[in-house]
Amino acid sequence: MNLPHLHFHRTRIAPTPSGYLHMGNVLAFAITAALAHKAGADVLLRIDDMDRERVRPEYVQDIFDTLQFMDIPYTEGPRDVQQFELDYSQQVRLPLYHKALEQLREKGVVYGCDCTRTQLAGWNMEHGCPGSCREKALALDAPDVNWRLKTNLVPMLHVNTHEGIVTTTLPAEMTDFVVRKKDGCPAYQLTSLIDDVFYNIDGIVRGEDLWHSTLAQQNLAAQLAFTSFQEVLFYHHPLLMNETDKKLSKSAGATSIQYLRKLGNTSADIYTIIGSLLKPVVNADSWRRW
Repeated sequence: MNLPHLHFHRTRIAPTPSGYLHMGNVLAFAITAALAHKAGADVLLRIDDMDRERVRPEYVQDIFDTLQFMDIPYTEGPRDVQQFELDYSQQVRLPLYHKALEQLREKGVVYGCDCTRTQLAGWNMEHGCPGSCREKALALDAPDVNWRLKTNLVPMLHVNTHEGIVTTTLPAEMTDFVVRKKDGCPAYQLTSLIDDVFYNIDGIVRGEDLWHSTLAQQNLAAQLAFTSFQEVLFYHHPLLMNETDKKLSKSAGATSIQYLRKLGNTSADIYTIIGSLLKPVVNADSWRRW
């Protein structure tokens, strides 16, 4: 894999402890570390644990175990579970998320939505939510109400990528995406953006499947006047695909690093498997050495 030489000072790896890390995670982390090494940049370990119902201590510990076993370095962030919980958990940054939500509320760029998952299933958000909640003017503090962002207020998006500035529009499926969930918790797009701004991240490496998330966060950044995020350099890398050309996920337990380790695989073995799953096939050793 020919990795470009990008110019940035700080990037991050941001696993979610909702399952054991798999080979797709390792690919993303290894590419991030390799690019950071080429750029002379710092790497922050940022664990996204906002969804507390799915977070388990063994999944958090697995992050540290996997990074160590796969020899993926980082320069900032927690070194163990205890330090993570005390200083780096997203729970520590809850006041920042709620401050951003209040800013959106004061600007009048969010509205309440009480549509159910059943109503939303298969719905094309390009035409608004099925309950036409934008026009209902539901109370934002009412029970069981999401907060949706009025995304049409930012018609054009400009993303700084390794291939230059990409000018585009928000995809239909991200129209009026949720920024606060019905339980009152800030949603992923908002927390990820706030964290990157808080930690002064100026280079973001993520899978090509997260391009739409990048666009959503750029839209949100514009509405919060986070100009620094709009200057962040993005690199979206290819994904690992299984034999049916579907991306690997945590639900595929046989691809987890923990499972592969139990079978006796070394880190070199796992990197070789990762290389064989990339399309086009690459020599894993060409990018894993920093």
